[in-house]
Amino acid sequence: MAANLKEKVADFLAQENIAVAGVSRNEKSPGAANAIYKRLRESGYHVYAINPNADQVEGDRCYHSVKDIPNKVGGIVIATPEAAAEQVVRDCVDAGVTRVWMHNGIHSMGTSVSQSAVDYAVEHKMSVIAGACPLMFGRPSDGFHRFMGRALGAFGKLPK
Repeated sequence: MAANLKEKVADFLAQENIAVAGVSRNEKSPGAANAIYKRLRESGYHVYAINPNADQVEGDRCYHSVKDIPNKVGGIVIATPEAAAEQVVRDCVDAGVTRVWMHNGIHSMGTSVSQSAVDYAVEHKMSVIAGACPLMFGRPSDGFHRFMGRALGAFGKLPK
């Protein structure tokens, strides 16, 4: 039986090592990935930034791919443009990452949810959360994001 959203979120957030793909080196307009990266780091997770064009972001080392991270990664938040999501998922399969969360924002960043990426992840027996934001749930959440999570849930707009 497939896990429901609550179970997938609990499993994802129970991981100690989480990567965030799409972290920007642009300090003037960093985007959703940077906010997620910083909040996870502040919440006590070991977080790894991924950007194929950066060696450092948010004052930390940045990896070009999840495959370059020397430690075992329990899950990855994908906050990249939708067109890049499938390659990130393919890299996760190669790196042995079994949990994927594709961010879906309500702001200008848009979505990282790619149906081809979701299909590829499911085909490779990965746990997939296709939408929402990790900051709506658990330890890294804040009041605004919790409110948004409840509102989206009330309107049936959270992923399954």
